[in-house]
Amino acid sequence: MKVLVIGGGAREHALCRSLSLDPDVSALYCAPGNAGIAEVAELRPVDALDGDAVARLATELGAGLVVVGPEAPLVAGVADAVRAVGIPVFGPSAEAAQLEGSKAFAKDVMAGAGVPTARSYVCTTPEEVDEALDAFGAPYVVKDDGLAAGKGVVVTEDRAAARAHALACDRVVIEEFLDGPEVSLFAITDGVTVLPLQPAQDFKRALDGDEGPNTGGMGAYSPLPWADPKLVDEVMASVLQPTVDELRRRGTPFSGLLYAGLAITSRGVRVIEFNARFGDPETQVVLARLKTPLASVLLNAARGTLDAEPPLSWRADAAVTVVIASHNYPETPRTGDPIEGLAEVAAEDAPTAYVLHAGTRREGDAVVSAGGRVLSVTATGSDLAQARERAYKAVARIRLAGSQHRTDIAAKAAEGR
Repeated sequence: MKVLVIGGGAREHALCRSLSLDPDVSALYCAPGNAGIAEVAELRPVDALDGDAVARLATELGAGLVVVGPEAPLVAGVADAVRAVGIPVFGPSAEAAQLEGSKAFAKDVMAGAGVPTARSYVCTTPEEVDEALDAFGAPYVVKDDGLAAGKGVVVTEDRAAARAHALACDRVVIEEFLDGPEVSLFAITDGVTVLPLQPAQDFKRALDGDEGPNTGGMGAYSPLPWADPKLVDEVMASVLQPTVDELRRRGTPFSGLLYAGLAITSRGVRVIEFNARFGDPETQVVLARLKTPLASVLLNAARGTLDAEPPLSWRADAAVTVVIASHNYPETPRTGDPIEGLAEVAAEDAPTAYVLHAGTRREGDAVVSAGGRVLSVTATGSDLAQARERAYKAVARIRLAGSQHRTDIAAKAAEGR
């Protein structure tokens, strides 16, 4: 089977890496890709937001499956365009992708499905914003209603900062603060059957100790030794299956990857947000632990035959990912800096540690930074402590001027906290 992956970040690199190891995949393409993905897939140029262009490329390549990675193309209807030419595509329709594209839409779906989530207000005027901020009090949680590349959420004790963020957006969702640790749980679905993956935890704040501004994610780990063993079953019953059923009932069936961001609160599990695609950096650690070949699972979801898929098989290993970000990320990240040490990681640390590219490009023989989050270093081990040790050993080999990374990814969990 020929597979075309759309996107060019670390998530797509992780997907391409897994697909490249699948014996059912005869040819693997990525558009537009990045410098690292070029090592495992053939890159093709395309405007990832142009559904017709993606459909033409998939047809020219004779692709038997298209995987749309990022959220913006999904919300723009790229999956619809590919389906229209008769090619199986893993990714929801534009209508169903509003589950991520609009926080207000997601809240409405959760209300209809009876899914537990934070109380919230949708605000479009300064008066509504003030009323909502006063109703909930600090800490304030303000979410841009639309896509914001993982940086549209402000959680702060500062009312003025919360109000300023709200007024800078056309429409916002202001909600109560949810206490407790956060968990990410992915599920693959064909719109009827739901197949959960293993849970992970990511780290959104830029600095150690969960300090600094919100980011798209600075690292992740899986499994979660502190989590209730019944967590996945509970979330399946109370969140994932009801959401898929509600979307189907509305006439907008969701086929693809449903991501639930969860808070394990003192009152039980609550949904923080939904995404309509694999999350970054959690994808890196979840796929590192997946033993089942990926292509057939995604194809069955695309074809509506996921009920024929046997239970997923998982490695016992733990996995840790550490993100290396550009200077001044997430504000105005610097790009164009050369990256050194990649060959050293490949020579010294593989296969238990490896680098997944996010914001990179090739300039001649050099690989340079081309975005805020530049690389994800992923490592596996017999437990989280060993996976952490291997990840940070590999991180230390990489040289990127002005770069930053957190030093505490999975530290508490590895210590049994």
